[in-house]
Formats: sequence, structure tokens, C-alpha cells
Amino acid sequence: MALHRTHRGDAEPFDDVYALPISEHALPKYRMPQRVSDARAVRALIHDELTLDGNAAQNLATFCTTWAEPEVHALMDECLDKNMIDKDEYPQTAEIENRCVHMLADLWNSPQGTSTVGCSTTGSSEAGMLGGLALKWRWRERRRAEGKSTDRPNLVAGPVQVCWEKFARYFDVELRQVPLEKGASGLRAHQLRDHVDENTIGVVAILGVTYTCVYEPVAEIAAELDRIQQDSGLDIPLHIDAASGGFVAPFLQPDLEWDFRLPRVASINASGHKYGMAPLGVGWVVWRSADLLPEDLVFRVDYLGGDMPTFALNFSRPGGEVVAQYYNLLRLGREGYAKVHGACADSAGMLARKLAGMGPFTVLHDGQGGLPGVSWTLTDPATTPFTLYDLSDQLRRRGWQVPAYPLPAGRQDTVVARVLVRHGIGYDKVALLADDIRAAVARLTEAPGPHVTEQPSFHH
Repeated sequence: MALHRTHRGDAEPFDDVYALPISEHALPKYRMPQRVSDARAVRALIHDELTLDGNAAQNLATFCTTWAEPEVHALMDECLDKNMIDKDEYPQTAEIENRCVHMLADLWNSPQGTSTVGCSTTGSSEAGMLGGLALKWRWRERRRAEGKSTDRPNLVAGPVQVCWEKFARYFDVELRQVPLEKGASGLRAHQLRDHVDENTIGVVAILGVTYTCVYEPVAEIAAELDRIQQDSGLDIPLHIDAASGGFVAPFLQPDLEWDFRLPRVASINASGHKYGMAPLGVGWVVWRSADLLPEDLVFRVDYLGGDMPTFALNFSRPGGEVVAQYYNLLRLGREGYAKVHGACADSAGMLARKLAGMGPFTVLHDGQGGLPGVSWTLTDPATTPFTLYDLSDQLRRRGWQVPAYPLPAGRQDTVVARVLVRHGIGYDKVALLADDIRAAVARLTEAPGPHVTEQPSFHH
């Protein structure tokens, strides 16, 4: 200790965080240390390791919130000890969750916005799975009432996020993913007849396709399901995976009919920590009306002295994210969400115009009419002296995380790149990205080298 507690006359002992015992060695990786360490030193050393992560503000692959106001940070600190599941002990947090559910039901035009049901989750993946479980339970109840087999349920969708593949595997449902047609980036209504049948528990439509940022034509899909019912008697409900679009379309495309205005839509899931602008991780699922959530799926538990209903795939989780979501709904209102996402869409449009002017690119989505993002491909991959994987690799050297990946089944020969513009990704930052893309294109064109053929670090 003499090395670390050097006295200089009457001065305080020398205790610089980088000269304390824990700082003399690499941090433990497999076993807990035996002794107590200085809190400041532990914090500083962990902070130093975390600086080796990528810069979240330059991560243009993620849909998730990477910036929040100081007031959100303060509320999150206040909620550090609040367990969402314990509604008896934290009734006001439960009330705030309930308010958010009904605000979202109203935002999505539920005919029973003040009385329908919904809940918060850890994210849109869990929310989607809960919506899928309700579809399966209702289908199974109907089949049993008709005296028919319940052995082979299926779910029909286009290019969905991996959570739906997990749902199908975990809950024994066949996932029928409809291949992409040439020129399409999502499910098309006329494809449904070849994939639905009496065992179809529902169809999932995506409001904001992960790969390209476009919306699937929800109203057309609903209309086709109406026609299928008229022709065959199959009454197939529609679930909307609005993981990102659920917090964008109501503000940027308010006249677009994708939500409970369509009678065929039974349930909607969305991610609060994506374009809902709440911190990780909170999601939401809302049903058109309370009767669409089967009572058998709701558990009533006696927990810490209170009887409470719960419908979730997990149990204990923090309440701060739900409170932060409520803060955003109050703080921004419809006007604020429209301004923030409108600014993001404008920045995306600027990037799309610059990309289109660079020569080798074809823009697939320019940030208008869908999510505030840009997706593009090479106009002529055969004659271009670099791949989009090469471009992604060059941009990563400047700190930008811009993914490149093939489209799903049906168009796997097409590789696209994608940038998401979120709250905190300002116009100037997007302009700097455009400059770096132009410079990278120049380097790759002037001195082409061995091609990067895949980007294994990026997954949907």
C-alpha cells in the first residue's frame, strides 16, 4: 500500500485511480476478486473498456434510440428501483403504463381506445410474440369449437424480423415466409392466396421492412384477406408489426390507413425504444378490443402481497423505460413527434439525393413515404470495381456503421446498404456521412483491391 498511499508532509494520501491496486492488473474475467476495490477506480477502468465499443451516434444500422434528453436520464435514475411487475407496490408506475397503452390505442385509431387492452414489453420482439400467441389461441379455440384438428397452425408473412422465426420455432407454428417478387421489397397482397389455408392463424404485415425501410401495403393486404373470406369463408386476422412505423406513420403519413381503421387488423406491436424515442428496452402491443386477447393467456398471480394480472414472456423488469416513454408522449405530443421525425426524413432525403448523384448507386428508399432512412444498391454490380461490403468496410474505418446485406428469399442476388436517420442524427452529421461515402467511392474506384464478400457482423 505504501506505493499507493504516498504521504507528502501533511497532504492527503496520493490516491489517483490509475495508481490504486485494482489498476495494476488486467480486470478479472473469470473469477470475482477477493477484496473490495475503490469505487472511482472500478468505474474508471470499466469506462475505459467501454470506450472500445463503437460510437452509438455513428451506428446507422440500429433502429434503437441512442440519444435522450437529460430529463429522461433523471427519470431513469429515479426509477432504478421500480419493478414493473409489482403493481401493488408501484401503482403509479402501473398507472403510467396503462396511460401509455390507451394513448397508443388512440394514436392507432382503436374503436375502443379507452377500454381495450395492451401492455408494455421489453421490446417489439416480445410484443410481436404476444400478438402471435393471441392469434394462435383464438385460432385453436375456433378449431376446437368446430371439432377440427389443431395440429398444424401456420403464420403467413413476407420478409420478417427474426423474432417471428423465433415465435414460430418456440411455439410450434409453421412460418410461411412469402418470397419476394422481382422489384418488391415486401409482401404483396396478390401473393396471399397461394399461402393461406384453414390452418392459418393470421397474416403479419410489416410497417417498416427491416431491409429497406419501406411499408408493406397494409390496406391492400387487408382488402385481399376480405376477398379471400368472401370466396372461401376463411376469416384470417391481420397483425401489424409496426416495430418502427408505429411511431412514424401517425405523424408523417397520418392519412395512411394501416392501423385499427382497417377492421381486419386485430393487433399491433411497436417498439418504444426505436422511433418511439424511449431508451432501451420497451415495446408495446395493443389489441383492437379487449375480447381479442384470450383470457387463458392472462396469468393472475399473488406477488408481494398483491393480486395482479400479467401477460408477458418475462417477469421482473425495470419501470424506467415505461416512465421515459410516457415522458416522451407528454413532452413531444403529436406536434413534437412530427417535427422530430420530419427533420429525420428531410436529412434522409438529402442523403438519398447525394447518393443518387454519385454515379454507381440506385436508391431504393429515399426516406419519404416510409421510415426516415435510406436504402440503396449498386446500379451495375458487374462493372462496379467494388462491392457494398467494400463500401461498408471503408466507412467503418471512419467510425460509421452502415450495414450491407442481401435481400431475403426471392431477391438474394441483390445486395443493399441501409442508413437509418434517428433522433440525434442531425442534418450536419448526415452531410458528413455523405462526404465520407463520396470519398470512399473515390478511393475504391481509383485503387480497387480484394473485395469484401460479406459482412458477418451484421444480422437481422
